[in-house]
Amino acid sequence: MTPPDSEQGEPHRHLYEAGLPDHHDPLGGIGGAPPAYSALTLRLVLACFGLVFCLGAAIATALARLTVLTVAMLIAALVAVIDIVVIIRRKRRGEPG
Repeated sequence: MTPPDSEQGEPHRHLYEAGLPDHHDPLGGIGGAPPAYSALTLRLVLACFGLVFCLGAAIATALARLTVLTVAMLIAALVAVIDIVVIIRRKRRGEPG
C-alpha cells in the first residue's frame, strides 16, 4: 500500500490533477481544445531574462554614475529574484505549467 501524497512530500499535487476547487470553464470540451495550463515555465524564463537584463543595466548605469537608475535597476532585479522564487515554489508543489 502506498502512502498518501502528503507523506510523499507532495501534499497539493492531487489538487492540480483534476483542477482547482471552484474552477469552472464555460467553454470546456467545445472544439476539442485541451484545458489551459498556467504558463509558469514561460514566466520563469521571462523572470530570468529580466534578472539578467536588470543586473546588466545596473552595472552599466553604475559605471556611468547614474545613481538613481542604478538603484531602480537593482530594485527591479530584486523583484525578478522574488518572482523566480515564487515560481519555483509553485512548480515544486505540483502546479502544471
